Amino acid sequence: MTSPAPRFAGVVPPTVTPLTEEGEVDVSSLERLVERLLDAGVDGIFALGSSGETVFLTDPQRDRALEVIVKTVGGAVPVIAGCIEPTTRRVLDRAEVATRLGADGLVATAPFYAIVGPHEIERHFRSLAAGVELPLLAYDIPVCVHTKLSTGLLTRLAAEGILAGVKDSSGDDVAFRQLALSIADHAPGTGFSLLTGHEVVVDAMMLAGAAGSVPGLGNVDPAGYVRLHRACTGGDWAAARREQDRLTRLFRIVEAADPATSAGATRGVGAFKTALNLLGVIASNAVSLPLRPLDAAETARVRTQLELAGLL
Repeated sequence: MTSPAPRFAGVVPPTVTPLTEEGEVDVSSLERLVERLLDAGVDGIFALGSSGETVFLTDPQRDRALEVIVKTVGGAVPVIAGCIEPTTRRVLDRAEVATRLGADGLVATAPFYAIVGPHEIERHFRSLAAGVELPLLAYDIPVCVHTKLSTGLLTRLAAEGILAGVKDSSGDDVAFRQLALSIADHAPGTGFSLLTGHEVVVDAMMLAGAAGSVPGLGNVDPAGYVRLHRACTGGDWAAARREQDRLTRLFRIVEAADPATSAGATRGVGAFKTALNLLGVIASNAVSLPLRPLDAAETARVRTQLELAGLL
């Protein structure tokens, strides 16, 4: 008997949420973005993740964005929805909405702001899984929640069918490889989805056992990540490295923003949105407060990288 393939695999970009200058969800831009991702051949969509500014958006904004994404996708690929809240009950509330709006899977982090330890974190994920009908993926992003999900916890919850996968944005590639081995040893045949969010080393993570990637840069160059994934799954590692090197150079757009007046999401999401605006996909590079949009000089630096990558 063959083991089931992971349900969530391949290239699953975490969509940005285009905004109008007034701060509302730009529906037309979001539709164009999703259609472009689908045309590029992506295997899924991650709505309302970090690249989607989910923690900056109001509930009505999040609902509208997810509604538009699900409708535009139209069942062509799975849509997983971030339910990013600090505590269990609040995540369950968001999960209920995401389920009603047609998501195919749910993504949740460890609790944050609240002071918790490993026992509370495990209770959190078990309680979430017990309270939802859709597959649940853990979002390992310690830079934001200040907790690194342990290999032991993820393996245990995978083996018991509590978690359907993990979106790893820890940047801890050693831990990712150890997790891949641990899942193979202790949770084989579960169809657990190992997804890397480390967009500059997708080729290495695929070689280590990833089922796919969730690259924020995939908003800008989804076709490049699809080519990269196909090269990896086809065993053409030389081609994979060439494509990964090109994408890694393109990732330099996150260095465009002046570090004296920006950090974190302003540099990442701001660069992605600016690139998409330059490419004619979204109407504005507006971002949520307290972030700021990239200015003219910073935009010129993004343009240079797009030209070097062959996108402009």
